[in-house]
Amino acid sequence: MEQITAERRKASRTRVLRGGVISFHHLGAVLECTVRNLSAAGACLMVESPVGIPDAFDLVLDREKTPRHCRVIWRSPNKIGVAFD
Repeated sequence: MEQITAERRKASRTRVLRGGVISFHHLGAVLECTVRNLSAAGACLMVESPVGIPDAFDLVLDREKTPRHCRVIWRSPNKIGVAFD
């Protein structure tokens, strides 16, 4: 997967440090993550490892109840970039 540069993003992202949960409904599993930047269009998530994280999942941010459906745009050893559907 190709990493998206700031120039190619549709919306500018704001640096944040928030907790989140990646939810794989079809597997009944969840994985904690840290949100490092966020926009209306997507986010950068820090994870222990992107291995096993599917290409699409739901993200629930701390202090929010509504999940956001995401698709992975890029992966690195401890981060993933997602776009909100």
